[in-house]
Amino acid sequence: MQENYVFENPAARYSMESLRVGWESLLTSINRTINECENQILMCNSKGISEEQLNEYRSSFNHFDKDRQGLDSEQLKSCLISIGYNIRPGKEGDQDMSRILSVLDPNRMGRVSFNAFLDFMTRETGDADTTEQMIESFRILAGGKPYITAEEIRRELHADEAEYCIQRMQKFQASNGPPGSYNYVSFSKSLYN
Repeated sequence: MQENYVFENPAARYSMESLRVGWESLLTSINRTINECENQILMCNSKGISEEQLNEYRSSFNHFDKDRQGLDSEQLKSCLISIGYNIRPGKEGDQDMSRILSVLDPNRMGRVSFNAFLDFMTRETGDADTTEQMIESFRILAGGKPYITAEEIRRELHADEAEYCIQRMQKFQASNGPPGSYNYVSFSKSLYN
């Protein structure tokens, strides 16, 4: 049509120029999405997140982000709970959420982006991902001893977490451990096997 110098067709709904602008806008949007995906893959690879974890986080985030404007505080809380993040009930839970929001939304805009959410989740879940890290954490709680006591567990962990550990840990069998001490090494290995 341009060869015949016909630039507008009165019967057409769109002009050539509006189609060209729409096409270029679509290409820009596609390139931006590709760039965002590549950045997230690079970020996940550098932080040790599996593709499965990334998909779980994205799926949960998108489920609660109905208006596609980011998560508000209630949506964020629901999203975190849905992926198994432990938020305590009552005032402690409100304090937890305030702490989390201060990290994810430092400017108090009222919305949390997926990238901020993903960064938070990689930091939170990346702390205890291996057996060695878990053993080292218990070793620190136990003051460097090869065993841990129920009192040390209860002093350092939340009540429900402490009881979970105590009920599942085997008794420490070596002669240098006091009665009632627990084997945190075998417990840590059982969590990751």
